[in-house]
Amino acid sequence: FMAAEPNSLEVLILDEAHRIRETSVNRWTKAEYRSGRPQIDELIAAARVPVFLLDEFQVVRPGEQGTVDGIEKHARARGIRVEKINLDAQFRCGGSEEYLLWVKRLLGLTPGGPIQWIGDPHFEVQVVDSPAEMEASLEKRITDGYSGRIAAGYCWPWSEPASDGTLVSDVQVGGWSRPWNLKGDRSVGGAPAAALWATDPAGFDQVGCVYTAQGFEYDYAGVIIGPDLVWREDGWEMVRSANKDPDFRNRIKVDDSQVDRLIRNVYKGLLTRGMRGVAIHSVDQQTNDRLRALTGKTSTADRALGGWTLSGTSEPLGGAGDGAGGQ
Repeated sequence: FMAAEPNSLEVLILDEAHRIRETSVNRWTKAEYRSGRPQIDELIAAARVPVFLLDEFQVVRPGEQGTVDGIEKHARARGIRVEKINLDAQFRCGGSEEYLLWVKRLLGLTPGGPIQWIGDPHFEVQVVDSPAEMEASLEKRITDGYSGRIAAGYCWPWSEPASDGTLVSDVQVGGWSRPWNLKGDRSVGGAPAAALWATDPAGFDQVGCVYTAQGFEYDYAGVIIGPDLVWREDGWEMVRSANKDPDFRNRIKVDDSQVDRLIRNVYKGLLTRGMRGVAIHSVDQQTNDRLRALTGKTSTADRALGGWTLSGTSEPLGGAGDGAGGQ
């Protein structure tokens, strides 16, 4: 919308507006449009009624600036009235407000500290001892006709496919390993393009990241928490050196406090992709023990129940939900 005439549209609906950047300029932008004008100002000016749909907890990259305060600031500068609507009813995670609160409290995105998961008939939570156990649980669900995917924090290198189309199993946890999802927009070696990873059945054989999973849902989510976020006695510790995301490398542009918040948002995004249930595994044993304690699954007897059961029950609980909500 750099060249858009003011109010040339009646209504402009901007989904994923938390991903608004500082400017729209990129390396292909023509010289006459390199004005440094804020992207948010272009969007507000382009329509009589711009509508921003956003979730500030889904900001996962440096430079993403779509916030309520930022939108209100630019609107006020133009003398434009802002109407704010909270979409507090949603269908993500089976409509379980309890689980969404549990995740935000767990990650410190909402004040008060972690709370015990007491269960919700609409959503199932389990902590597993390994990615292999996670994969086996998801495979059983897929056999039963559900969809499932494994995603992880960006804590392993991400190789290009080999010349013969073979994918490199970069994500390694103990003796278990799988490749990342493809980066591009074409299929390679039977793996689907990045945009189809969450919906193509062949995507189950790769591990997704937040950039691939964001905006999608599947019935059951497997989430591998990498060594970039670990639980120690006093709470969470961010380990910047363990994260491989190239966007986090520049310590001058992105300080530790920013990286800490972005990594927590990444895991919030991954933990809320499932519509019916989630299986969680941290590669750090102390962290996994903490997660297990918070979900009540501490004994061998509990783990022997077969997975996808809530604490205190021995029968799988079916979830319900369709579609994705937002804030």
